[in-house]
Amino acid sequence: MAKITLQNLAHSYLPNPQHEDDYALKELNHDWVDGEAYALLGASGCGKSTLLNIISGLLHPSQGRILFNDRDVTMAPTTQRNIAQVFQFPVVYDTMTVRDNLAFPLRNRGADPAYIKERVQQIAQMIGMEATLDHKARGLTADAKQKISLGRGMVREDVNALLFDEPLTVIDPHMKWELRTQLKSLHHEFGHTMIYVTHDQTEALTFADKVVVMYDGRVVQMGTPQELFETPEHTFVGYFIGSPGMNVLEADVQGDKAVIGGTQIALGKGFGHPTGNVELGVRPEFTSLSTGDVGLPVTIKRVEDVGRHKIVRADFQGVEVNVLAGEGEDISPDMNRLVFDPVGINVYANSWRVAPEVV
Repeated sequence: MAKITLQNLAHSYLPNPQHEDDYALKELNHDWVDGEAYALLGASGCGKSTLLNIISGLLHPSQGRILFNDRDVTMAPTTQRNIAQVFQFPVVYDTMTVRDNLAFPLRNRGADPAYIKERVQQIAQMIGMEATLDHKARGLTADAKQKISLGRGMVREDVNALLFDEPLTVIDPHMKWELRTQLKSLHHEFGHTMIYVTHDQTEALTFADKVVVMYDGRVVQMGTPQELFETPEHTFVGYFIGSPGMNVLEADVQGDKAVIGGTQIALGKGFGHPTGNVELGVRPEFTSLSTGDVGLPVTIKRVEDVGRHKIVRADFQGVEVNVLAGEGEDISPDMNRLVFDPVGINVYANSWRVAPEVV
């Protein structure tokens, strides 16, 4: 296992980058703790796979350094980094059996045959392929082949890091849940440093100790699922994490009050006098509907009953806002005011969170 350090790391696919916008991966400085499980989460094109490929050695960065346990591996080839990587689409040896595919990394390193047999059996059980160990890989389905790729990535216990690049894309939904659970169990049992690239927030939040949210080539926040939910440091985090995502509304913030579309809102704490593009961010879980004169005037457009709760889609001056209501809660057309729980209010200036004043 290894602590992974990124120092002034950035990458451009252009030969002579001149401006920040020329970089697919903008400057990063991070320490990733030995033995923790991380998920790189973000939309397509945000730099997740670029960063993973730099860590694995498939790409050399345009600037900066990468260190494994304080050893500079920036220019070291993949073979010298002692990592295992699983890609989005299955990479298997079709002419080999499932058993031989799983055993291949261990045989390559001269492992003891008895250990290889035991370890292959253990991994086969983990990925649910004990019954097909002696079948050739050629005739298997795409999701079965991807399970072999996952197993081959996990079969070695001595790697510095396990890297996963959207490995469950071709796996059916039920098996996705089982394999995520198995990956997490493997992490707890062996303590590998794991980095898992995905655009699926459910995969990220259920797999990782820390989620690294990326946007436009930057890491905009790294934290636990609870931290990402309660205090999104960037409006993209609020939008991307949660279903539905955070409501974001333009506001004029002065101290502990905000004016949104001519309506004054109490914030519950002071935020000074932020300037620039100032917005209020409130998750649907911290909103409610009422009648009367308190809150933002809204019009209910539709109610979606999703079983455990209801999602109310409302309109505020042409902007859609979302409210989470209880399963048994009655929603009537005369509920025309949107009220925020101050506990869940965040203030943003130019998309970045403004810390509340300490009283």
